Amino acid sequence: MDQAMDINAFEGRIVKMEVDYSATCDEKIPLCKEMAKDENKFNEALEILLQLEKQTRIGADMVSSARVLIAIVQICFEARNWNYLNEYVTILVKRRSQSKQAVAKMIQECCTYVDKTPDKETKLKLIDTLRTVTEGKIYVEVERARLTKMLADIREADGDVTGAATIMEELQVETYGTMDKREKVELILEQMRLCLAKQDFVRTQIIAKKINIKFFNDAEQQDLKLKYYDLMIRLDKDSSFIKTSRHYLAVVDSDMIAQETERRQKMMIYAVLYCILSPYDNEQVDMMHNLSKNKLLEELPVYKELLRLFMCKELINFDALCTVYGGELNTFDIFNQETSHGKKCWAELKNRLIEHNVRIISNYYTRINLKRMAELLDLSESECEEYLSRMVNAGTLKVKTDRPAGIIHFSQKKSASEVLNDWAFGLNELMNLVNKTCHLINKEECINNVMPLPVAPSSS
Repeated sequence: MDQAMDINAFEGRIVKMEVDYSATCDEKIPLCKEMAKDENKFNEALEILLQLEKQTRIGADMVSSARVLIAIVQICFEARNWNYLNEYVTILVKRRSQSKQAVAKMIQECCTYVDKTPDKETKLKLIDTLRTVTEGKIYVEVERARLTKMLADIREADGDVTGAATIMEELQVETYGTMDKREKVELILEQMRLCLAKQDFVRTQIIAKKINIKFFNDAEQQDLKLKYYDLMIRLDKDSSFIKTSRHYLAVVDSDMIAQETERRQKMMIYAVLYCILSPYDNEQVDMMHNLSKNKLLEELPVYKELLRLFMCKELINFDALCTVYGGELNTFDIFNQETSHGKKCWAELKNRLIEHNVRIISNYYTRINLKRMAELLDLSESECEEYLSRMVNAGTLKVKTDRPAGIIHFSQKKSASEVLNDWAFGLNELMNLVNKTCHLINKEECINNVMPLPVAPSSS
């Protein structure tokens, strides 16, 4: 049955073999390889194989056709005739009725020659030839992706990071059905890395969404998990502190560093610090509570206490915080004052502390003098007003200011359910008033209908 027909694996069609050339190939291929070793008979050997290739192609003998194509490129490679190799690859792919299976095997063979080229120019020319002939062909999409990765590596080594990223962006590996899932993720991570290298954060974010993080639940993919979260940390550390905190916590939970106690502790510290630096909202509060319950934090009493300070309803003095924790915090890159990111994080730490204190004051006061509030916050009155305005705009507080009197009025921010309940209560009161009014009107009408009309006095 195998000698009578062949299956085109790329289209699912069964193609009937008209002639079996396996015996002819067994005879002529070794003979031609031997002839090609003689420079005078090199071209003659190729001509014989080209005639045999035509016969196998017309006879629909795909297995023999693949053997012939591989033999042709092998002869060119062994003769180190790279120009002939490029030329014949281009010609053979364009032949009419050429078997896709045979082309795929030839391309796979040629891919093994890329790293064996004598110089960079030859290597680039071979890669370019192979990428050209594989363009738009689904059955060799995996080989094209690997060649593109090689070309991008060469461009990056030459210092052309933008060019390397542009080349890699051509690949839509998430649509490749024949590629192994791990290899897909590796290529997507490479795309992310190059986009980050050229500061294209928007495209990096788009590419990152192509990876389902459930893939990293597999114990065999933990190395890729660490690489993914390392890239995500670099992407989000300046734009979203809460996301960065979640990325560090995901690294802490990785099985790959389960035995590296010191590294896990450092990642946990970063998760705590970035969580504290995050603007106040429900997500940040949930993250703080999750971190406080983490058993690893028991091994880090300094940072457990720091996290507690921002969770409890007590005022925090910034100078006292710097005295107790400043030396410890400055040992980390996150607060390195020689970098723009370090300066930004230190400024954000002070902002989060002041905002925490303002929220605490709003919990204990319904109104307070602006001067007194500035004393509690250790700020000038203008700075105090600036922080209040910022928090009101963010929707964190509801405040009214009597500027002539210098009085700050706090009102509790109502939840959506409370607003709805108040509306419902007010509507109920309104309907009661309407019903009562209608009842009084009806009562008056009834009284007026029963009473007799007064008699007019006579004129006589």
